[in-house]
Amino acid sequence: MKTNATTSSVNASAEPEAEVSASSPSVSATEALSVHLISGLGLGLAVLLAHNVYSVNLVSHPSLTLCLIWVIESPIVILLYSRYRNNREECSYLKAVGRGLLGLPVGALVNALGAIALGAPVGTQYFSKTINWSLMMSLFTIVPAASVFGVSWKDWQRIFAHTKSVGSVDLIICLPAHGAVIGAWFGAWPMPLDWERPWQEWPICVGYGAIAGYLLAMVASFCFVLARATLHHVKRD
Repeated sequence: MKTNATTSSVNASAEPEAEVSASSPSVSATEALSVHLISGLGLGLAVLLAHNVYSVNLVSHPSLTLCLIWVIESPIVILLYSRYRNNREECSYLKAVGRGLLGLPVGALVNALGAIALGAPVGTQYFSKTINWSLMMSLFTIVPAASVFGVSWKDWQRIFAHTKSVGSVDLIICLPAHGAVIGAWFGAWPMPLDWERPWQEWPICVGYGAIAGYLLAMVASFCFVLARATLHHVKRD
């Protein structure tokens, strides 16, 4: 009787993981590396374009630079992550792309309201800066999850509220999103200090922090996916 009860308990606990694994395709370490490399190269291309073509950067023209980043990065992120959508039988690739496009402005609104609630300045002179920063943050945090999970509240809650990653796709979404938010939070620390530096203005240091956190978290994400694949390979052997 105890053996049967234990077996039933193990099967019950394994059901959610099996269900998620069945509905969400996993990615290899090579695929995860490719996704992160392409996303990182998109960021680099946007920064180089801003510097070499428009002669701007985050310090001199933050709004234009942030605009170039999200405009160049958005198709890359949406097209990449839509490949790993849940329930492929019910959700086509084009539908996943549409979910990513819809998630971009919705995520920007969420990030803008969160930033304002935490003390971001409000005013007409900051409006374009806040909008463009929020759109960039939406690409880092909301858009990948929107493309993959759609409106599945259970998956959103699992990833962002409980930070419980079941598969490798979860890792390439969850870690960079948290990295961008944590990086932006650390980047905001110098803003109230009386150093009178131009980069202390909103949202320059917050933008730098978000980008740095996002890039570092992508490296960590790849390492976790690689470690997970290695562990599964060892267990099979």
